[in-house]
Amino acid sequence: MGVAADIVIIVVAAMIGALIAQKLKQPLILGYIFAGIAVGPYTGGITVGGIHEIELLAEIGVALLLFALGLEFSIKELKPVRNIALFGTPIQILLTIAIGFYIGKYSGLSFSGSLWLGALISLSSTMVTLKTLMGRGLMGTLSSRVMIGMLIVQDLAVIPMMIILPQLSNPKAGLPLLAVAVIKSVVFLFFMLYLGRKILPRMLSHVAKWNSRELFILAITATGLGIGYATYLFGLSFAFGAFVAGMVLSESDYGHQALNDIIPLRDIFGLLFFTSVGMLLDPVFMLENWIKIVSLVVVISLFKGAIFFVLAIVFGYINIIPTAVGLGLFQVGEFAFVLARTGLETHAIDQNLYSLVLAISVLSMVLTPFASAMAAPIYKFKKRRFKYEPLQTENLPSSAIAGHVVIAGGGRVGQHIARVLTKLEIPFIIIELDHQRMVECKDAKFPVIYGDMTHQTVLEASKVESATLLLITTPSVTIAQSIVKLAHHINPGLRIIVRTDGVEQTRELYESGVYMAVMPEMEAGLEIARQALLHLEIPVAVIQEYSDAVRQQLYAPIYQSEYDNISSSFDQDHKLLAKLDNIKNVLEISWLTLDSASPLVNKSIKDAAVRTVTGASIVGVIHAKQFQSNPKADYLFREGDMVAVVGNQQERNNFKKLASVC
Repeated sequence: MGVAADIVIIVVAAMIGALIAQKLKQPLILGYIFAGIAVGPYTGGITVGGIHEIELLAEIGVALLLFALGLEFSIKELKPVRNIALFGTPIQILLTIAIGFYIGKYSGLSFSGSLWLGALISLSSTMVTLKTLMGRGLMGTLSSRVMIGMLIVQDLAVIPMMIILPQLSNPKAGLPLLAVAVIKSVVFLFFMLYLGRKILPRMLSHVAKWNSRELFILAITATGLGIGYATYLFGLSFAFGAFVAGMVLSESDYGHQALNDIIPLRDIFGLLFFTSVGMLLDPVFMLENWIKIVSLVVVISLFKGAIFFVLAIVFGYINIIPTAVGLGLFQVGEFAFVLARTGLETHAIDQNLYSLVLAISVLSMVLTPFASAMAAPIYKFKKRRFKYEPLQTENLPSSAIAGHVVIAGGGRVGQHIARVLTKLEIPFIIIELDHQRMVECKDAKFPVIYGDMTHQTVLEASKVESATLLLITTPSVTIAQSIVKLAHHINPGLRIIVRTDGVEQTRELYESGVYMAVMPEMEAGLEIARQALLHLEIPVAVIQEYSDAVRQQLYAPIYQSEYDNISSSFDQDHKLLAKLDNIKNVLEISWLTLDSASPLVNKSIKDAAVRTVTGASIVGVIHAKQFQSNPKADYLFREGDMVAVVGNQQERNNFKKLASVC
């Protein structure tokens, strides 16, 4: 079966490795890499024969990952990190090359070999970093944007490296080639960013009109890989072209659907990439040189991580970001394989250096998820041991604030609450850890603090000791419990409302001392039921009674076992629902606004014979923000009047017809 059999072996081995990794609560990419080692040519047993063919397929995985990254990419979102990406990354590359050069010279490599070593270790892994960020749910944070911005520039730097490094023995020949590559890159970017934005969305719009998901997926895949291949033929990076194609499509109306459809294909080919990385690793070589490999991994990781850490601080990033960036980008990336293969084919490096770089790269990739997970604990330790960093605040009132609302989370929910409180002129302060969301709150003129709500300094900055209410919008019960515990330590009488998912989490939060826990899914179900009952002309008061009864059952602070009293709850629901069919004719108040076309305008209540014609009674009128209760019979209706009418459903409908209110 040839390469087909190899793919079957890889997929089955990767599934087993992924299951083991999942069982051990580790990232799936570790399972893929060890699966590749198991089926590689160096371990015996069931072995993949066509390694080179698998490597070629794995390149599609890199392209699809960067294509999906482009679909998620937004130039607006990258603006906050453009300085460190455009200026900090070249500095990082040059410093890492210098460190690698001295390591190479110390290890006995030639001048050319030392430069190659420095260049190879200067690149971090886009695949591993993105997978780690996705697996930990950190995509969208400021630290992730810093990392992605620097990775993009690193990936772009591969192009001149592939031209210059093989020409080290003849620099004069390499400079013209570099100039040609720069010109090609500028031409390609101009074509894609200006012409591609017009052509590609129109093409997808035409395909979408056929209402065929299969055809749409095919068009998306062909676009990403086709443009990537075109850039390859043009003399640029295959993966770079795919990324730019995704970036162009992200600006169209079909970007979200394209991303949703391409993810499964991306993950399958990504599996091939990580497995192929494992297959290239020779365990015998690692055992024979393990001291040297481990030593180099430690030295390179420390120096490279320190460079990223310091650069993040130099470019003005504080809090957890420098630590997260340093621990997220210390590894040697997959493009080191591409560069190393180029060096091997041009005889610029020997097989020993190739194997050494490969081993360092794979080992550092394996360590990345573990190191990245240490960012939060290290940062918390640092906060306990050292002086707190200054908090970034925007739009906070200059005078003392008290009796306000603190909103933990400035996402869509938090910003919606903020808009409501703004209209009601109720003071509030938002606390948000995501930089982009903090910027959104700042632009909306909301008072916001950039920081982690689980830290006492941030809580104190929000004046929670004098607040009247704390709203926690994060869905994480662990984070919510930490915030609740700390807030009640500062302000024991503070009422706290939290967002939660499921009965178990709700019980835990009530036990933590929250005032109310809200389940969004249940609230959505209640709202859908409310709209249905309104359409069936059930009185609002009765619907409200039903909703309140359901909430009392679901949100009771003290729960019995999950299955206790279920039958009694259903009995209560049944009794309530049984009422609904018999009370459609109860009296209820409706508010109606009279427009200029209403026949009631300039007529008195007596002349309109409202009571006689409709059966309804007018109990109030609001005009120009002035309320008049039980208006007299000689009251003249005016344009813009809000009229309160009491009656059953039929009587209120009659008044609507009389007033010509649709």
